[in-house]
Amino acid sequence: MTLSGVRRIRLLGTGFLCGAIILGIGLSFVDAAPDAEAEKDSGGYANLGVFVKVLQLVRQDYVEEAKVGYQSLVRSAMKGMLSSLDPHSQYLDPVDFKAVQDDTQSRFSGVGIVVTQREGRLLVVSTMEGGPALRAGVLAGDQIMKIGDRLTEKMSVNDAAGILKGETGGAVKITLYRPSTKEVKEVDLVREMIHVATVRDAKLLPPIYAPDAKIGYIRISQFNTPTGQELGKALEELEKQGMQAFVLDLRHNPGGVLNAAVDVAAQFLPPNSLVVSTEGRVASQNQSYRTPTDVKPRMARPMAILINNGSASASEILAGALKDLHRAILVGETTFGKGSVQSVIPLPDGSAVRMTTAKYYTPSRQIIHEHGIEPTIRVGMSAEQERLLSMQRRSEVLEEKELKELEGFRDGQLERAVDALRAVVVYSSRTDASSEKAPVSK
Repeated sequence: MTLSGVRRIRLLGTGFLCGAIILGIGLSFVDAAPDAEAEKDSGGYANLGVFVKVLQLVRQDYVEEAKVGYQSLVRSAMKGMLSSLDPHSQYLDPVDFKAVQDDTQSRFSGVGIVVTQREGRLLVVSTMEGGPALRAGVLAGDQIMKIGDRLTEKMSVNDAAGILKGETGGAVKITLYRPSTKEVKEVDLVREMIHVATVRDAKLLPPIYAPDAKIGYIRISQFNTPTGQELGKALEELEKQGMQAFVLDLRHNPGGVLNAAVDVAAQFLPPNSLVVSTEGRVASQNQSYRTPTDVKPRMARPMAILINNGSASASEILAGALKDLHRAILVGETTFGKGSVQSVIPLPDGSAVRMTTAKYYTPSRQIIHEHGIEPTIRVGMSAEQERLLSMQRRSEVLEEKELKELEGFRDGQLERAVDALRAVVVYSSRTDASSEKAPVSK
């Protein structure tokens, strides 16, 4: 059975942005097409008949009449069907679908945790900039053991998102286990409406990092619709200040809008460069995403990208493309490995189906899903360094005692990236100077 005239929104994401929906937002619209395999399934009608029979039995005989409305039963059936496929597929009721649409504009109501499921555990992929979870000290890699009084051992990602999301001002308690320190802690969070600026900390690094070169630095916290435009403005300002090389920080960036990642790539790659391709069961899912032909790349300067195991989805697409096309070196740790594409298909009643429909590949045909992107230069971080990096990113809300902890902190991954770029800048400067002094034959 197909729905004619329905259009799909293609999206990416790591897990669920609890309190919004997932951090993986609408990407592009493609027409829904009949599934030839489904049309050939002669058992489909028989099984549909069984479903209708069960529906009628529940409607007729279930003890609590208030629970057996057609809408609630059918929606529950769709939720169960989609959640059985994988952690990223789900039925979105009208409220949830609206939250996904809001997410593309960098606003949502929630606690700001991006979660996924691995080996039966509910895992924090990252915490959102400006959100309650980050301020409370929740870290990537934390395992959520309980939400409120409910254990998460048998809880799906969909169920967790349903409990954690809610009205602004509502409170929720989570119990965390931190594998790096064996610590168990309870965290009280209050849901907020969060407006996310995705391009952060644009600056020239201080002389302590690069005394002999002007190295620019920008951090992207996630990829939303305005990200490419925000980045362009930030780069313009750094170029006016004489930037010679550039560090782009994608650590703990959980992903987001695919088209936003392509827009960012267009700042650094020639027009019509392949950024990523997707492949699925049906031909409509096999697509290539390229930089626009009418956008002139802004930068030809040496570039490094910082990545870690919290860099996921659209972050991995961007990092993988710039690595494959020899435009940037990657410094840090292997990325998360979220390489599947979800399509959001709007339904006539204002709800939607969100379903995994494809996997994506880097320009050199490397598969990212469950593998991740490997760094060019591997630089690890200890659990303590990760904690201090997280504190540094929320320094505006730290107390004096916590600020003193940061006084001796050195970001080893950033320092290694700067060292590599400084070598290129110094070498280029000397080469240019030698060319100017060379005699010209007549």
